[in-house]
Amino acid sequence: MKISLIVAISENNAIGKDNQLLWHIRDDLQLFKRTTLNHVIIMGRKSYESIGKPLPKRTTVIITRQADYQVPGTIVFNSLERALEYFKGKEDVVFITGGGEIYKQSIPYVNEMHISHVKTTVDDADTFFAEVDYSEWQVVEEVTYEASEVNEHGFTYKRYLKAD
Repeated sequence: MKISLIVAISENNAIGKDNQLLWHIRDDLQLFKRTTLNHVIIMGRKSYESIGKPLPKRTTVIITRQADYQVPGTIVFNSLERALEYFKGKEDVVFITGGGEIYKQSIPYVNEMHISHVKTTVDDADTFFAEVDYSEWQVVEEVTYEASEVNEHGFTYKRYLKAD
């Protein structure tokens, strides 16, 4: 099973503030949808609650320490490891979709990263992406999107594979 993560990060690794995304970039949101459609997406409880509903045409998995947490239309696990073990052999690929703590926990397991490097710095963010040693990764796809009327900021999407 391929374990991928997908994230949009600022130049200073920021990914969120007050449990919300930092920007509205249509092309990045469409990229997220195209990439994760018909797959399993794994996220933390706070990330799920910021969205407020399961995303259409995806299996939504929530990771939480709360033993009795349940949401109709989702699957809940108490650890990332349990979720990954559950889908092993059942899925070709699962996507880690946030937030900050789940990204940090997932790095040792991930073998593919889809990262939108957003061309901005966010000084007042309160959530940041995990520290990654990019020398351990190879860029296998790269596309640049310019800022526009539908993209608040320009960004460069890169797909990374774990180097052997």
